[in-house]
Amino acid sequence: MKILSAVTKLSVFVGIVLLLFLFAYAIFGDKVFEKPSPLVGTQAPDFRLNLFTGGQLKLSELKGKAVLLNFWASWCGPCRSEAPALEASWRKYRDKPVVFLGINVWDDKSNALRYIDSFGGGYLNGLDPKGEIAVEYGVAGVPETYFIDPSGKIVDKYTGQLTKETIDYFLERALSPSKQNELTKR
Repeated sequence: MKILSAVTKLSVFVGIVLLLFLFAYAIFGDKVFEKPSPLVGTQAPDFRLNLFTGGQLKLSELKGKAVLLNFWASWCGPCRSEAPALEASWRKYRDKPVVFLGINVWDDKSNALRYIDSFGGGYLNGLDPKGEIAVEYGVAGVPETYFIDPSGKIVDKYTGQLTKETIDYFLERALSPSKQNELTKR
């Protein structure tokens, strides 16, 4: 009888631990934590960016096109990992009314240029040397990406490493008038 009681107790203990593990996984495991931004649903703050290729770009000049606005740094591991997806997606969307714009933050120009040479960046990229644009957008870390619709409204913010599928999902939302109408109803 003592053996049965020990086995029963062990089974109940293992069952409880298993249930606690499953409960914790359901709450915390395999989830993408959305970090909402108070900017979503508002007009994107305008800025002027000095491009690495020379010249300047003002965000408001891009009205009429969807914009993928990606904040990155050369020392950022997830930025390096997402670079191939950004480059491939830029090639996919470059003939559509979409602009990919990279903003290098918390970095120096020479490291940023080496990063672009190594990881691509055929799309527009510039340096935010004082972090003013990053502050305006509330960037807390890199990579962070904002998706802006053709009217200049921020539709979504994504924190973390992008994939081609993630880019497709959010760009389609930025390009879709029905999704824009849903945002205004919120």
